[in-house]
Amino acid sequence: MRNWRALVSAIGLSLAGLPTHAMADDGYALWLRPSAQSVRQVNITRSGDSPTLMLAEGELRRSLPAGTMPVMLATAAAPAIAAFRRDVEGLGDEGYLVRTVTLNGRRTLLIAGNGDRGVLYGTFALLRKLATGGRMDAISLRSAPKVKLRVLNHWDNLDGSIERGYAGQSLWDWWTLPDFRDPRYTDYARANASIGINGTVLNNVNAKADSLTAPYIAKAAALADVFRPWGIKVYLSVRFSAPIELGGLKTADPRNPAVAAWWKAKADEIYRAIPDFGGFLVKANSEGQPGPRDYGASHADGANMLAAAVRDHGGIVMWRAFVYAETDPEDRAKQAYTEFKPLDGTFADNVLVQVKNGAIDFQPREPFHPLFGAMPRTPLMIEFQITKEYLGFATHLAYLGPLFTETLDAKTGWKPGETVADVVDGSAEHHALTGMAGVANIGRDRDWSGSTFNQANWYAFGRLAWDPDLSAASIARAWAAQTFGTDPQVIDTVTAMMMGSREAVVDYTGPLGLAHLMATSHHYGPGPWVSDLARPEWNPTYYHRADASGIGFDRTARGSDAVDQYAPSVARTFAKPETTPESMLLWFHHLPWDHRMASGHTLWEELVAHYDRGVDYVAGMQRLWDTLRPKIDAERWQKTATYLTIQEKEARWWRDASLAYWMSVNHRPLPAGVRPPDHDLSWYKARQFPYAPGQAH
Repeated sequence: MRNWRALVSAIGLSLAGLPTHAMADDGYALWLRPSAQSVRQVNITRSGDSPTLMLAEGELRRSLPAGTMPVMLATAAAPAIAAFRRDVEGLGDEGYLVRTVTLNGRRTLLIAGNGDRGVLYGTFALLRKLATGGRMDAISLRSAPKVKLRVLNHWDNLDGSIERGYAGQSLWDWWTLPDFRDPRYTDYARANASIGINGTVLNNVNAKADSLTAPYIAKAAALADVFRPWGIKVYLSVRFSAPIELGGLKTADPRNPAVAAWWKAKADEIYRAIPDFGGFLVKANSEGQPGPRDYGASHADGANMLAAAVRDHGGIVMWRAFVYAETDPEDRAKQAYTEFKPLDGTFADNVLVQVKNGAIDFQPREPFHPLFGAMPRTPLMIEFQITKEYLGFATHLAYLGPLFTETLDAKTGWKPGETVADVVDGSAEHHALTGMAGVANIGRDRDWSGSTFNQANWYAFGRLAWDPDLSAASIARAWAAQTFGTDPQVIDTVTAMMMGSREAVVDYTGPLGLAHLMATSHHYGPGPWVSDLARPEWNPTYYHRADASGIGFDRTARGSDAVDQYAPSVARTFAKPETTPESMLLWFHHLPWDHRMASGHTLWEELVAHYDRGVDYVAGMQRLWDTLRPKIDAERWQKTATYLTIQEKEARWWRDASLAYWMSVNHRPLPAGVRPPDHDLSWYKARQFPYAPGQAH
């Protein structure tokens, strides 16, 4: 009960005088409320008639209360705001200025930018400020994105399924495109624009060559037409072997002139259909995908050949550094650094190397990827996973804002004070091309992401892609206010639940730096005992290395020496158990079960306590959510309550199955007073889930 009491204390919960809130809400509106049916009478002037400016005006008429002071929407070139042009200098193409000025003798709210997109983003910033308690007469906002490309990666397949998607089928109905343009496409673009996302990769990184055929280019063009007024470009994942599969060539070697010519012709074809096409995302030589190394060429050879194909059109290439293959059996975590670090400075200037936040694969906790800061001559685009492949799918409440900021705020050690965010936003090395990618959690479910709280992860990604220096807590509070209203108790309670939720998942699935303990293939539920898969690094036992004497993966100089891939100061910290943060202890060290922790407990006792803490936190969230029942609409309240019940049950499953397995390995009893697992280990091992959602196709 310790954590439950702390949670209640932290928010100062008051249960008196709670009004009933009966309005039904299925979550479709996301954080964009209110969404009035009729246009409101507000005095709004536009400096032009572009589709983007008209959309901005529509947002204001939909949401501003009648009687609001006059509003002026204008780009810097508009004569009417000539006196304020200096105020928008330095804001780039997408930045905005929102403040009260005097125009023609009247107090007017000016929303301005150097371009139409800046005005649109400023409009949404104003509405966000008002929805979170700001006053119209005190508005003063000025902001420009710190990251140039803020992109969602959809792992959507052409058959409508989504790899690692837990919110229904793909939003894109490829069968009815390009003729039928579902209104949801517009609503999707609007939601993205509201948080500053300016690009979307339409298809899975495990791409089919068919995506590059004329019929599918036409389908992508139809989506691009819908997204364009909202400031969003489309990108395509491409299969590296497409010249063979579609072009009839004998090779896809990037050094072959015929291959380069095929890609150039294909790029020209795409740009004829989509003049503002963003470019290509590539997964190569990873998990069986073809790539340049099949021909003895480098990743830079492959990326630069594609970059040349799109260069004349202003396109870019996002080349993934996730090179998961059997080429480094010693330690999978070392492979990307080993392959990409020597290539620093060899990539074309319209190439971004897209690096996952951690060195393995979107685990609930990983140390930051060692490539950040280690490739100063190459722009690195960070890749986060918004969809919760390893954090409870759609049903577990796990707010990922703290995961994102934990990585972005990490010190790389390569320069004094340099953070991962400094590398990503280009400030560390003054790169002009910068980017942040998020693997989308969006599907055709009515609430878009499978649950109300999963919407917060989409929202948090967009806000942090615009400004990586924002805090996870401030984003959570803003989302709560925009989603549930400005009642202080609701905001405080929801924020408190969210801020500890990801740590709770870490506690009940992989505490103290353990990782990759999930069951095979579907990644649903625990499987720390799995040891019989074809390749060593597919097995959870490869990662935890538990035996009777201890547990953990030794990545020091005595083991795989993965610590040496970090800057010297960081490597020294991770090299010793006493200086390694306990949250990552077993990621870097294999330690005895009796190793003494900072708490004074043994490692075994501390491990058990973390499992119990995770389960306890979920129970605390259930109790807190119960107190909000009178203040949340019945539909969203009930779905979240049900999902919290599922999460509590599955947290106990994770805890019990894991402890049963660890006890079978270390032959130790549970600490006194600790509840034993509900079943024996064989019961947990026997559970099978062949039809779990989100599996690869």
